Amino acid sequence: MTATLVTPPRTSPIPPEKGFLQRLQPGRVVAAVVMLALVVGGIWASIELKINIASLIDSRDNAINFIGRMFPLDFPSPGETAALLWETLSIVLLATALSVVLSFFLALLAAHNTSPGTASMMISRFLIVLARAIPDLVLAVLFFRMFGLGGLPGILAMGLHSIGMVGKLYADSLEEIHGGTYTAMQTNGATWWQRVVTGYLPLWTPQLISVGLYRFDINLRGSVLLGYVGVGGIGLAMADALGSLQYHRGMALAFVILVVCILVEVLSGALRTAIHGNPGANRNRLARLFPEQSLWVTEGNVRRVRDTPPWTVGRAGRFLAMAAVLVLLIAAVFGAKVDLGAAGAGLLKLPETLGHFFPMETDPEILTAIVDGMVVTIQIALASTLIGAIVAIPVGVLAARNVFPNRWLNTTFRVLIVVIRGIPELILAIVFVVVSGLGGVAGTLALAVGTVGMLGKLVADSLEETDVRVQDAIRANGATRLQVFFSATLHQVTPALVAHVMYIFDNHIRSATLLGVVGAGGIGFLLLNASRVLEYPTVTTIVLAILVVVLVVEALSILVRRALR
Repeated sequence: MTATLVTPPRTSPIPPEKGFLQRLQPGRVVAAVVMLALVVGGIWASIELKINIASLIDSRDNAINFIGRMFPLDFPSPGETAALLWETLSIVLLATALSVVLSFFLALLAAHNTSPGTASMMISRFLIVLARAIPDLVLAVLFFRMFGLGGLPGILAMGLHSIGMVGKLYADSLEEIHGGTYTAMQTNGATWWQRVVTGYLPLWTPQLISVGLYRFDINLRGSVLLGYVGVGGIGLAMADALGSLQYHRGMALAFVILVVCILVEVLSGALRTAIHGNPGANRNRLARLFPEQSLWVTEGNVRRVRDTPPWTVGRAGRFLAMAAVLVLLIAAVFGAKVDLGAAGAGLLKLPETLGHFFPMETDPEILTAIVDGMVVTIQIALASTLIGAIVAIPVGVLAARNVFPNRWLNTTFRVLIVVIRGIPELILAIVFVVVSGLGGVAGTLALAVGTVGMLGKLVADSLEETDVRVQDAIRANGATRLQVFFSATLHQVTPALVAHVMYIFDNHIRSATLLGVVGAGGIGFLLLNASRVLEYPTVTTIVLAILVVVLVVEALSILVRRALR
């Protein structure tokens, strides 16, 4: 009997060092390098700004004195408070509505699946990026020069600046919609507008509403800042009180703003959850509101798209809802004290107004001051991103229900996130300026605290959106909770986490610019002073410096997001 030796097939094992290199994905390498650069930059910025535990402890006496000067709070009368709130809410509502309407059409032109051509898509994308890059404070200075005091400059400034976020989110969400119905209608001869309204709008509507609510929440907190340049409402009243050292009244108004922002945050979050909580239910609901059979009409043997949809219960409900919104917007025009006559006269002065901003400043001393201020702004953004992320990531992990399934623990940290998100960063900056003094430390601490609310929520939501089947499989093989988290959950959420950190840094560049108006360091202080003394060429130069930095950070963020796809 002859034995046959079976030799296993020969393989060429990959050397350990080559296998490691092959496992490295270019996208993750790029993201790792950028994250390392942010960490190193954050440490450098913290050292340059002299942020340390010892200096914070030394500020405890200032904090105690500030609390003593703040209490008892001096609230205005209920009627005065209601009037200030209504004026603020009116300005914010009109600004948000303006951004939603303009962003709707810009997104249609910017999305690749609805844009009529490449040129319109590129122009629309550029306008969206430009709107996001120019701070609303700068726009407010321009519009105050054109239209004078009142609510109109604030509405236009917030509305146009909001296009940067709203338009981008609208365009991105539109590109994610499958266009099967759109293509079928195009084949049957429907016009471009008919294809958009009946092919995309039904599935796009939840995102339109959700982003609009989210932006209203952001604009409400931002309206406080614009009060420092003359926009009416409760922000202006608070700025006047704090400017005259009436801390009892100023902090009372700040407390009112805090409560309103938290209530709006909770209500807005509940509405967004109701819209996006069950995609299947949303599609069924929208299908009832936009039934496909109502989109077509048959005449003889010819089937064509209806010129107008039929009157159904769904259409009647939409009509009544739109009528109610229209009535509210009209009431807001009066609440914001918009002078339409002044608006028309201001538009006629546009060429003259723009002429005051040119040519740009060329004085070497002023240019040096602008560069120094911009460096401090970048340092504040780097340091606040690092410090805030160190605290926010653990908070987000503890708030995620699938990581630590403890109802009380998750609820506690979710409530903490909501409360922090409801505090306008300007109020935090004012408090830290009083406690730690003027300069970048106050701005850094204010943005770092705000990061806990924003980044903490993003981290928690991303963790809860991970594929639990992978985690269950590892857990079934005897892995501990920490092993499941580090090997499965964290691995899945890493790309989103990197994108979130880049978004926070991008946002902090803009926020650090604006917080300078209350002495929290950075170029914002120079911007406010230049606008107050009517040095508009200096304003133009500062805006250009801000625009360059913002566009560089925006390009870096896009690079990281694309690398992680």
